Parts: sequence; structure tokens; C-alpha cells
Amino acid sequence: MNVTHGLRRALRLNPQGIAILEGERQLTWSELGERVSRLAGALRQHGVAKGERVAVLMLNSTRYLELYLAVAWAAAIIVPLNVRWSVAENRDALEDCGARLLIVDDAFMEAGRSLAAAIPGLDLVHADEGEPLAGVARYESLLAAATAIPDAMAGRDHPAGIFYTGGTTGRSKGVTLSHGNLTFTALQSLAEGLFPPDGIYLHAPPMFHIANGWCMYCTLLNGGTSVVIKGFAPETVAQAIERFRITNTLLVPTMIQMFVDHPGIDRYDLSSLRQILYGASPISEALLDRAMARLPGVRFIQAYGMTELSPLATVLATEEQIGAGRAKGRHRSGGRAALGVEVRIIDANDQPVPPGTIGEIAVRGDNVMLGYWNRPDETARAIIDGWMHTGDGGYMDADGFVYIVDRIKDMIITGGENVYSTEVENVVAQYPGVLQCAVIGIPHPQWGEAVHAVVVVKEGASFDPADLIGFCKERIGGYKCPRSVDVRTEPLPMSGAGKILKRELRRPFWENQDRRVA
Repeated sequence: MNVTHGLRRALRLNPQGIAILEGERQLTWSELGERVSRLAGALRQHGVAKGERVAVLMLNSTRYLELYLAVAWAAAIIVPLNVRWSVAENRDALEDCGARLLIVDDAFMEAGRSLAAAIPGLDLVHADEGEPLAGVARYESLLAAATAIPDAMAGRDHPAGIFYTGGTTGRSKGVTLSHGNLTFTALQSLAEGLFPPDGIYLHAPPMFHIANGWCMYCTLLNGGTSVVIKGFAPETVAQAIERFRITNTLLVPTMIQMFVDHPGIDRYDLSSLRQILYGASPISEALLDRAMARLPGVRFIQAYGMTELSPLATVLATEEQIGAGRAKGRHRSGGRAALGVEVRIIDANDQPVPPGTIGEIAVRGDNVMLGYWNRPDETARAIIDGWMHTGDGGYMDADGFVYIVDRIKDMIITGGENVYSTEVENVVAQYPGVLQCAVIGIPHPQWGEAVHAVVVVKEGASFDPADLIGFCKERIGGYKCPRSVDVRTEPLPMSGAGKILKRELRRPFWENQDRRVA
């Protein structure tokens, strides 16, 4: 089974059903199948052989979804590039994977020309409606001139994509995921009930990221409809929900915060929305409560995982976040291992630890990546006896619920005590006027590190850092509380996946120190 299976299935069962909607444009499954098979032929005619890499640097669009399918149809490997990266960072990724082709839209044509000029053998294709440029091939022209080809039927162990990690903890690595990895996770997610069979899914997160890619593969396999918007903005999402009767989407916590706190969304009919998957970073209890109150008919389901896990590891159902589940504190967990996946907590010697003991979260299953592209040593350190070492610290209770306490690199050691930043952030987020927050460790001559909070305040809110510290001391141990607070009005630095870049917040404090600079 491979990632084009969902398309082939839809072509048999529902050829005239709506596959994709974007603005005024719509494609039936039959039309999508024709374009994908011709686009795969165009890739072949352009010199892309089986196993070669096709990079994409584009905003969300129907063509992006076509490329995911067409590259797989041709048994090539897609490399979605981060639209928030600099030209230098994307050049590093392109040279690392040895891409044969780079496909860009209007927004990234200038960057694309710079990259093609700098990398020998890299061809450029323009996939948008803008003015044609001399010497640059056009997506639609290539497709129109191409002959459709049959699905190459790549095997389950064949690489389907190289997804470069967000680089939140250091230099980015190319995570190589196979057709088997991606189809396993899609089937697993459908078995968990994460995607309704009649679903209309909104592509609000960036399509280059594996989290949205995962939802795309699930929607395709389920025969659902994909609705595409160029990028996330609260009112754009609300407009799409009303217009296209969206049933489900994926949002990271920062997007949820921006959406539910936006005063304009009350003007829209959001009654079709039934489910929001969330993940990529922890959500505060205060934000989750606000979101549930603002969208009372919506199920909120947390999915924990990482790119290296295709990306799903655990699932926390809505029922565990309310009622009896909340009374047991399960709303603070990442849920239990998804179907077909094993999760355990290990110590520094790779040995399982007892329930309730903090260690590193390790995951085993058919979702574990093939490896890091061209990095066998790093792959060997990450995957040991089939277990993916996530780099996340956490513990498991007696009922199998996994509680993520922090990235191991984000743990703060102050006076010999371990402080997990997410625990402190959950408290800081409850303080009136807090819009965004991040907790980091900064150098301290006596304790080694001190807890430091970076807070973005709501417009017009009064804010007293000393009162915030007192607020925290009433709720958590004094050694965990911020010793200092940086109050800002501008948003915190974010990765393309919507994660706060803590290394950027730490850098000014640690750049002349011996540790924490990565």
C-alpha cells in the first residue's frame, strides 16, 4: 500500500465527488486523477527519475496537494521546504537532499531563482498565475504538454518524502518517511476515529509541515474533501468554515489562541465545525478552557508526536479532557499510545522506568521513520532496537496516559532542581492579560540557571510582573517560579510549525556561555 492508494480508491468509488476546493476553483476526483497522472508524466519528461527528489517552496494551494500525489505517482520523493526559512537555510536543505527540481509559486519566485542559480543541476518550475519568466518552466505548460502515466506503485519501504525538522533545537535534519510510514499513520488515524468519513478538512496550517501532510493523507484515504487556504489568519479560517461548511481541521495551540480570542469570528456561522485536532506544542489549560467555551459544539482532540513518527504517537480524546477524565487530571496528558504503536519511558541507559517516573519518551511502531537523510550516525543514535528516542521528557501513569513535561533540552536545572518549563507556562498562561508565554532558563551565578518568563500581553491589559511572580508562588513551588519577567507586545518567534523558538529567546543570555547556545 502506498500514499496514492486513497486517490486510486476515490477514482473507483466516487469519481465525480469533490476532491479539492480553493476559492472559486474545485476539482472532482476524476479531474484530480487526470492532473496527477499527467503531472507525474511531466516530471518524468523533465528528467525526474524514480527516487529523485522534487522540492516545493510554496504557500498552500491545490497545486501543492497535486504535487504530493504526483511525485508519489512517479515514485520520486517530495521535499517540502519551510516557507519561513531564509534562502540560506533552504539552500542547505536542497544541497543536503540533492534535489533535482524546485517548484515555487509567485511568493517565492525570487528565492527560487537565487537557489537555482546557486545550486548546479537544480531546475526551477513556476507553479502560479503570475507573469512568465524567461528560462523558467511553467507548471501548467508542463502539465498540458505531458502524457499521463500509470501509477509507478512505489513499495511500502520506498521513501515518499523528506521533511526537514523545524530546527527548534539545532541544525535541521531531513526526516525520511516511507510510503509505509505514511499509510500506516493514515490507517491508524482512521481507526482511531480522528477523521470523519464525510469530512471536509480545512488546510489551515502550512502544507510543507508533516502535521498537515498527515491530515491530507488521512483525508485522501478517507475520500473526504480538502479545502485549501493560502495561510492561517483567524477571519480567513472563519470565512472558510462558513462558506465551505468545514467539519474538521488541525490547529496548533498558537493558532487556536489567535482564533478563539479574535473578536471578529462571532460574525461567522461556525456550526458545521465538529472537530479540531491540536498538537505540535503544549496547550495551556486556560487556553483549552477558553477554546471549549467559545466553540462549545467542537471536539478538541490532542495528538502528540513528531516528524520522525510520521507524525502520530499518542491520542487524547475529548472525553478525557472533560468530566471524569479532567477530574483525574488526564486533560494534562498527551493521551495514550495510538493503535499499532508502543510507547515507553526510559532512563539514560535505555531501561524502562516505573509508572510516574520522569524519563525520555520512546516510541516503536511502523510509524518510525526510515532515518535521517544521509546521516546514519544520527539515525543510529535516535533509533535503538526499533525505538525512536523522541528527546521529550515525560512520564506514564498506571493507566498508560503519557504526560509530556518538556523537551529534554528545555528542562531548567536551578540549584540542583529540575524545572519543566511547560508546568510553569501552564500557570503563567492563567494570569490575566497573558496572550503568549514561554519559560526558559537563563544564567545565574549561584543557582546555575534561573527561571525566566517571556510574556506577550493582550492589547490594553495592565500587567505587573511582580504580581505575576506572586501569582505563580501561590500555585507552584517557589523554586519553579520565574525570577524575572520580560514583558513584550510583539509575538514570540515561531517556527514554521507554530512552535515557539525558545533557542532564539535563550540566545542573548547564553551566547557567551558554555551551554544552551544550540
